[in-house]
Amino acid sequence: MITCFIRYQIDPFKQEAFAEYGKAWGQIIPRNGADLIGYFAPHEGSLTTAYGIYNIENLAAYEAYRKSLAADPLAQANLDLARRERFILQEDRIFLKNISLPHAPRISP
Repeated sequence: MITCFIRYQIDPFKQEAFAEYGKAWGQIIPRNGADLIGYFAPHEGSLTTAYGIYNIENLAAYEAYRKSLAADPLAQANLDLARRERFILQEDRIFLKNISLPHAPRISP
């Protein structure tokens, strides 16, 4: 399993548009084959940094996922929204492997 970690630099005056974009991925990503962890928008601190995070089996599965997204009308509409509204100033994507597994159970206070 690998995790795709996307870091966005967003226009601080267009946070609502980014929220609409992130919410749409909440439906699009899972139905195209990835396990969405979530889209995260600024709450406090930096007003220009946001994240999208999802898990996928491997890079071959990622390639199949990308092809599925290219054929998905809602994915294309969401990408068109981002292009039209220009709320994403920069996007960086990295694939990570969780090296701390298995985790111990959390102890309640």
